[in-house]
Formats: sequence, C-alpha cells, structure tokens
Amino acid sequence: MSDFLHILTHGRRLQGATKSLSVAELRDVITKLEAVIEKRIEQEAANAEKEAEKRAQIEKIREQMIAAGLDISDLDASVVATKQKSTRRKGAKRPVRYAITVAGTETKWTGIGRMPVVFSQALENGASLEDFLIA
Repeated sequence: MSDFLHILTHGRRLQGATKSLSVAELRDVITKLEAVIEKRIEQEAANAEKEAEKRAQIEKIREQMIAAGLDISDLDASVVATKQKSTRRKGAKRPVRYAITVAGTETKWTGIGRMPVVFSQALENGASLEDFLIA
C-alpha cells in the first residue's frame, strides 16, 4: 500500500499528518472526500446496472437457444470449424546460404534481407561472398 493510504487509513498517522491544518481546511477536506465517495457510489451503481443488463441478455439468449434446440457445445463446434478454415499455412523456412565465424560466434544468413554487419565488414576487408557460401 502506498504511504498515502497508510496515513489515511490509520487514525494516529492521519491525526499527525493533519496536525498543521486548520479546522476550515479539515472541513474542506471532508467535503472533497464526500464528493469522491458520491462519485464512487454512482460508478458502482452504474456498473451493477450494466452487469444486470448483461445477465438479462445472457438469459434471453439461453432461452432462445433452448427454444431452437441448441446447446453450448453446438456453438463450440461451429467456432472450431471456422477457425480451422481460416488458419493459413506458412511456407518452409528459407535455407541458410552463407555462414561466417568471427571470434567463436557463428553468424548465418539466407542471402535475403539486410546483410549482417559481420558479413559487410568481411566484404570491406577484401573477402567475397562466395568465401562464405555453404555447399
């Protein structure tokens, strides 16, 4: 818990923290806290109302399913069938065409995309790409 909550929820700590406040300032704090509490009560009531509407909709759909002779497992089967149709097959990975070992670390490259730094440095030093070709 934060320090603020420790002070706010503990009587003696709260008294010590508010010792320097005047009575008018304390009353102002009380009105602000009451406003916060009222907002929280309104939010909780709105959330409870939304949850009740949601439960009513679920019950309505459940009754429609019973009337149609459907079960929840029927929905699961149709979802699985839909997912199987939409899955996309991925192709095989591209084979590695080049490899270089520098300072005990091997770096591989397919020859497609951006060239790794170790390959570009070796090419700058006079090597050719064919030197790193994997047979």
